[in-house]
Amino acid sequence: MTTTGTDRASAGAEETGFAAVRVRGLRRSYGEVVALDGVDLDLGAGTFTAVMGPSGSGKSTLLQCAAGLDRPSGGTVRVDGVELAGLSERRLTLLRRERIGFVFQAFNLLPSLTAAQNVALPLRLARRRPARGAVREALARVGLAERAGHRPAQLSGGQQQRVALARALITRPAVLFGDEPTGALDTTTSREVLCLLRELVDREGQTTVMVTHDPVAASYADRVVFLVDGRVSGEVTRPSVERVAAYMAGLERRAAALGGGVAGAARGAVREIAGAVGDGAVGDGAVGDGAVGDGAVGDGAVGDGAVGDGAVGDGAVGGVTC
Repeated sequence: MTTTGTDRASAGAEETGFAAVRVRGLRRSYGEVVALDGVDLDLGAGTFTAVMGPSGSGKSTLLQCAAGLDRPSGGTVRVDGVELAGLSERRLTLLRRERIGFVFQAFNLLPSLTAAQNVALPLRLARRRPARGAVREALARVGLAERAGHRPAQLSGGQQQRVALARALITRPAVLFGDEPTGALDTTTSREVLCLLRELVDREGQTTVMVTHDPVAASYADRVVFLVDGRVSGEVTRPSVERVAAYMAGLERRAAALGGGVAGAARGAVREIAGAVGDGAVGDGAVGDGAVGDGAVGDGAVGDGAVGDGAVGDGAVGGVTC
């Protein structure tokens, strides 16, 4: 299902009836550069949302403003029922520390500390003693209880990212934000981390928001929101790799028509996705020379019904299985 128009803002909260994150009229400018231009978006509690778009579309800026890492130029952001605009820096820091978790592409683990010590660090910095067993429980949630005494150099990349995830979860955040959390991982390890994120949503109701450029990663989400030029251009629910790739190819084709030069790159990216999910999933015919060519993803690709129910149908492949 592809959603456009005024339904976009509320679609993410419909399943739970409560928006863990609510953004209205969000604007962010840096001098003359407009990064966000009036974004309206609800992210439902207990859901997994991926945010995608071409380079420079405002994805990371949206995450930073929604997570209280950056102050918007206008509009409002509400996280777990708290309006961020009126908060002092101290109160904003406390909210980030207690209600928001972060996972980034870089693991940001301290090399001299063990996995357990890295996980406990947010509580130590807040001068709070971890509850008995809390650190081991956080590591157990990501499958690393037996690695508590290992330092980062003794762990694989995927294990380090899982330690970073456990560190983000130690405070039991209302919302977990990820900025390209699998960007530094190989395909197999990425799948392990994405399955873990998916299981946290399904098993524990952990609200998760992930910025990614990868349609395979986005297919693990309940919903994919697309940004173009700082605005929400549309979204896909129940995403499959094919549907997300088709929508992104449409965005790239539109950009090529306006500015030139990126259609070939889009075609290459979609071919790479085909290899990632198997030769038959997005076969040679599906991503042929015309896939980002004349009429393949037509002029309406970023318009209403761009990737409609019939474009790459609801049952084409269907999401992922962990």
